[in-house]
Amino acid sequence: MMHGFGELKVDLLCRGIRLGVDIDRGRKGGAGPAGGRYIVLPSGRCVNAAMWGRFVEKSPYILVEEGEKFYVIREGGEKVSEVSLVPYPQFYGKCTSYGTPMWKVALLHGVDCLATTVFQKCVYWDRGLGCKFCGIELSLKSGRTILLKRPKEFREVVDAAVEEEVCKHITLTTGTPGTPDKGAKLLAEIVLEVKSHHKVPIHVQLEPPNDFKYIEELADAGADTIGIHIETFDKKVFHEVCPGKGRIGMKKFYETWKRCVELFGECQVSTYIIVGLGESVESIIKGSEIAAEIGVIPYIVPLRPIIGTPFENRFPPSPEALTHIYREVAQILRDYGVDPHKNIAGCVRCGACSALTEAYENKL
Repeated sequence: MMHGFGELKVDLLCRGIRLGVDIDRGRKGGAGPAGGRYIVLPSGRCVNAAMWGRFVEKSPYILVEEGEKFYVIREGGEKVSEVSLVPYPQFYGKCTSYGTPMWKVALLHGVDCLATTVFQKCVYWDRGLGCKFCGIELSLKSGRTILLKRPKEFREVVDAAVEEEVCKHITLTTGTPGTPDKGAKLLAEIVLEVKSHHKVPIHVQLEPPNDFKYIEELADAGADTIGIHIETFDKKVFHEVCPGKGRIGMKKFYETWKRCVELFGECQVSTYIIVGLGESVESIIKGSEIAAEIGVIPYIVPLRPIIGTPFENRFPPSPEALTHIYREVAQILRDYGVDPHKNIAGCVRCGACSALTEAYENKL
């Protein structure tokens, strides 16, 4: 049996879950962890559990349905936990005034976060420099989304999601366009449109733009939190796995974090750190301390091998290795007074793709 919900969450993040029930297995592509469904554990916490991919085929966990209840069981029939699936929201069945199905414009992440990729292409893909784990253009090629989310059209989806009471905060990410602002202007337009109608907290994500003025424009538009994702602190891995972003250099990320903390405040700036790219554990620990000292939350997630990417046949880290990292980074956050609970919008607040908050709470 599991020792606690934190341990089960890490196991599901790393191993995924096979299906003993006929349900939709979630999106196959995207800019973030894909191929999964959101499962609510008995603690009330949510986990994005992978249901696609080679590594999932080896998972010891199976999702089954008994009557009207779902359970996670281990091979051999041991019942691990009763769980519930986050239901698809009603707005998925609606269309915008442009005639676009709303689910192609934005999706529900976790239990109450509305999320979208504003621009569903990336300049690095066209140049053969895309991040090897990223599937941002796969969902576009499969027809499951649209290239560019218009501000008014996205706001209509927010209207519907707020009315349905499933949108408590928003995540806006973007592929990198070939412009100096790196997508900041597109994000700012949507932030302005949404904020003119709703007071919902908004998180934005982009790579460091050429000039800090673009970050300032996002803050002025009303964005509440920001993610500048370095992905790894291992310099060799950074250049090999993220060849496009690697050309920016790590120093630019650190400088951008500092300016973001000045604009958005401590605990409102985050950076994704993916475990399982080939990095050293030491690089994660040392890098997380650099981020925390600045006031940035290093949001630790395991590699999610996405079908159709160069890393589709990779495997996530072991639960034991990831748990060790979570505990080390959680202590760093405590030492520097960086509290993930204070983050008001986006991935850190949602927490479905990481067990960092559970580790911070000593529940791992």
